[in-house]
Amino acid sequence: MEIADFSQPVRQSSKGIIIIFGFKTFRFFKKFFVLFIAFGLSLTKKKSFLNLTPTTILLIIIGVLVIILVIAILKYLNFKFHLSKDDFHLATGILNKDNTIIPKSKIQNVYIKQNFLQQLINVVSLNIETAGDNKSEIEISALDKVTALQLKEELFNKSHTDNGKVDAIEEKNVFFQVSPKRLILEGISQNHLKSFAIIASFTFGLYYEFKEYLKEFRLRERIESVVDLNNESLFNIIVINLIVVVFGLLFSLLFSVIKTLVANFNLEVIENQKTIEINKGLFNKVSLSLTPSRIQNLVVKTNRIKQYFGLHTLSVKQAMVNVKQRKNFTIVALDKQQVDYLASKLLEGYAGAVNRCKPHSYYKRILGLHMFIPAIIFNVLAFFIFGKDMWWINLIVIPLSVLYVYFGYKKAYYKIDDAFVTIGSGVIDTTINILETHKIQAIKLKQTIFQKRRGITSVIISTASKAVTIPYIKEKEAKSIYDFLLFKVESSQKDWM
Repeated sequence: MEIADFSQPVRQSSKGIIIIFGFKTFRFFKKFFVLFIAFGLSLTKKKSFLNLTPTTILLIIIGVLVIILVIAILKYLNFKFHLSKDDFHLATGILNKDNTIIPKSKIQNVYIKQNFLQQLINVVSLNIETAGDNKSEIEISALDKVTALQLKEELFNKSHTDNGKVDAIEEKNVFFQVSPKRLILEGISQNHLKSFAIIASFTFGLYYEFKEYLKEFRLRERIESVVDLNNESLFNIIVINLIVVVFGLLFSLLFSVIKTLVANFNLEVIENQKTIEINKGLFNKVSLSLTPSRIQNLVVKTNRIKQYFGLHTLSVKQAMVNVKQRKNFTIVALDKQQVDYLASKLLEGYAGAVNRCKPHSYYKRILGLHMFIPAIIFNVLAFFIFGKDMWWINLIVIPLSVLYVYFGYKKAYYKIDDAFVTIGSGVIDTTINILETHKIQAIKLKQTIFQKRRGITSVIISTASKAVTIPYIKEKEAKSIYDFLLFKVESSQKDWM
């Protein structure tokens, strides 16, 4: 395979005009989505909107699209990139021209994406990210896949022969490929309360945006014709609310399954000599590489339902700018052995946490306080809405609070050795955070006045990607951990990335 010449400034594929135009058009309509809905509803009742006729509005939209097209062409023409020995060079701009130089050694991630539009015209985008501010991500929107892979190799300093030929491509070793059955089970075992909250907030948001228009459909009258809402029977009110909740949870379950299938479609994990490659996605395909030196934290999650199905999720945390991209650094539907192997591959020498230490029993009080305040609020709301007959709701609230404290304390632990810090936590989910001691950026002791009286404190450990907490341990032990980790950071000869 001939290698592309990146030593001279080059443009992306001319199809990039279509991609840039499509992205900007989508953002325009997304930004004014509510206005367009209101425009459509207004036209169903009268022939104008804000004293503008449909013809005038159509001409305005066409004018906006022409402006977006001109901007897309100018951005394409002025977007050029090339590679020198140690740096990536990029020229961009429309009227004002910008020149960006990124040392290859500072590049955190290089990943390849392909959304639905890019799949239609057979191009991919290549994203380059450094551990900087929100302007540190560079996206080349339209490259053929072969060129994108070659550029990715060059950015990661992969060697090639002097005769212009790429070295023999390493044969892919597919370590894990998800089956549709495991993806469906993964979706079923998700936390559906989050999905329910997303759907509920979206529904209420739409309702308040368009409640004036919805009144015309007379939904309340239609519901009252089926159910006697004026009946003050507590039983009828409870039944109606239970039906709403059940349908909401069923819809949340379906939403979680579909979301999991779409995001992780055809998920495969490819093991290379030094890296792990993840490929996945249906409408938005993504291909990215995990390099051990750039990993800041590993997070392993499961819950009781997932454990029954033998499912675990491994998330990789890096010093990233793009928050939306972080979800792609997650591998779902792994079994326990696969998680252990990948952890040992990405964090060399890691063999799990033995001889675990527990937080002080004071942590149980804190967990209890976490449930006490919501329980009070819930009781007050129930009293004002349904009256004093709702006292029996505590028959549910109190056992749930006890279980919350029990599992929250049971799952909390920490283990610190020369190379790694392992912290367990969770109530519904079981979460394990793993980080290497030489990648620690900051250590802090946190103590309230109430904890100080009892000699209790918490240790907050920060890396370039996130902070983790060892909660509520004896002050003497916390200071010992603080001194030990500070010594390991200062004496280590390894780089943090």
